This record gives sequence, structure tokens and C-alpha cells, in this order.
Amino acid sequence: MTKKSGYRIVVEDCLAVKNHESVLVLTDDKKLEIGQSLYEVAKELSKEAVLMVMKPRKVSGEEPPEEVAKAMLNFDVIICPTSTSITHTHAKINAVKNGARLASMPGITGDMFEAGAITADYAEVEALTMKFTDLLTNATTAKIEKDGHVLEMSLQNRNGVPSTGIYRSPGEAGNLPSGEAYIAPIEDSANGSIVIDGSMVSIGLLKSPLIAKIKDGKLVGLEGEDAEKLGVLFESENNSTVGELGIGTNHAARLTGVILEDEKIYGTIHIAFGTNISFGGTNKANCHLDGIVMNPTLYLDNKKVMDKGKVLI
Repeated sequence: MTKKSGYRIVVEDCLAVKNHESVLVLTDDKKLEIGQSLYEVAKELSKEAVLMVMKPRKVSGEEPPEEVAKAMLNFDVIICPTSTSITHTHAKINAVKNGARLASMPGITGDMFEAGAITADYAEVEALTMKFTDLLTNATTAKIEKDGHVLEMSLQNRNGVPSTGIYRSPGEAGNLPSGEAYIAPIEDSANGSIVIDGSMVSIGLLKSPLIAKIKDGKLVGLEGEDAEKLGVLFESENNSTVGELGIGTNHAARLTGVILEDEKIYGTIHIAFGTNISFGGTNKANCHLDGIVMNPTLYLDNKKVMDKGKVLI
């Protein structure tokens, strides 16, 4: 039996595209080759497929052109292999509200269709993701410990969000490859410091750790040799706000320097600064920048659910 390509796994298995549906593949100049490969599969499996190419956005969270946002309202399925993330944009939110099911693939590489997170057992990913999502929804506090640094935050009355990689019903959306449970912490609640030592949006793989100091939900200091590359976080209070706590749930995910895969690594957590309005938060910023914490210890409501990267649930 021929091994199914990663492109076909995305269109046929994860999104379950049917022959009466319309599909938009939205890409940019940097990811056009991947966009074309997905378009070829989508064309074969759907009633109608359209490939739309835009200029790369400057940062993750930046809105696509107005014409693109309007077009997104007219498709059953939208696949977005792009160089920066549209996950937290109004365009994506509105398309999903309108019933589209959408897979966002920011920073995706050709290699990822051959190995790593896309090749995971998505039934297993889905089961663990839903467990962690329930824990996040029911928790009122979270605490992360690593290398002597502690960061605490409130999750009061916020719901966990699953990104399972399975988007088969109208209005379902998330990243591909996937495998994470995440939540928007209360915006002014995070206090302490955290070691980001895997990778960071705008940098890639970290040669040495970044130490983020956080007070009342805002990034107030950033130390490390690559810290100067993250100036956008200090351009406004909204950009510097802790917007997300996420937990990776994909056994097949690898540390590659591409956040799309890195934030899915089993036994990691990630913290993001910036926009979180698309998943229950109130902070609208010009960016959404994630940083990966390898082998952390995580407590939810003072119950240890991860110990130095070992999942305890």
C-alpha cells in the first residue's frame, strides 16, 4: 500500500473535504509551493478549489488584505499555509463564525509533510488534547516552574481550547499540524519569571535561553542574546501582555525552530505575548508571539500535571 502523503492527510483526514464542498487555499509568496501542492489535492477531492496568494504579512496576527478577508466568508473549508500566522486575526474569526472550517499552517515547511507532527496518530493526539483542555477549563490558577524561575497566573472563568488537528464540522478551526490545549489567562494576572529555551517566534531555535520577567500580566524585562529581536513586544502594552498558556500534546512533534510544530511537542508548554481575542481573551495587539519552554513543571490549581516534561495525567 502506498504511503499517504502529508498533503492528502491534511485535506482528506484532518479536514475531511467532501466532493460537494468548496475549498480556499490561502497562501503567500514564501509558501506558494506548499499552497500549490495542497491546492492540487483539494481540487481532486472538492467540488471547487481556489488558490489565493498574498504578500507575506510582517508579523503573526497581522490582518490579511480586505479582499482576502471578504473571500474567506464564501468557502466551506479554508487551508492557510502562510509564513506568519493568521490564527488570531478578525478575518479568521469571521470566516469561522460564518461556518468555515479552517486549518492554519503558519511557517509550515515541506519537510513537515514527510516527518514529524503531521504524521502523528491523531486519535491519540485528540484524546490527550481533550484531557488537558478540560483541566485548563476547570482550573483557576496555573504555575510554571523551571530552573528556579516561577510564573503564576489566573485562569478564572476562562475556557481551555483544544487544537486536535481534526476539523470536520462547520466552524471548527485550529492549527495543522496540531496537538495542543491552550487558554487565555486573565490579562493582568501573570507574575514572576519564565525561561523560554526551545524556540521563539521571530527568532526560531534559541541558542541560549530567554528570561522573561512579567508583572501584572505585562512583559517588563527580557534577557538573552536574542532579546533585541523581540522589540515589537515593547511597542505597546497590548503587545507585551501575556495572552496564552499552551500545552503540547503531539508525540511525533519535533523541535525544528518553526513554532507551528514546536508548540505541539509533547511534554512542553508555551507562553505567548499579544493578541488573544480569538480564543476567549480581551487583548487585541499587533502580534501574537509564542515561546517554547522545554521540560517544564506545571501545576493547575496546585496539582502537578507535568514534572520536568513528564506528563502526569
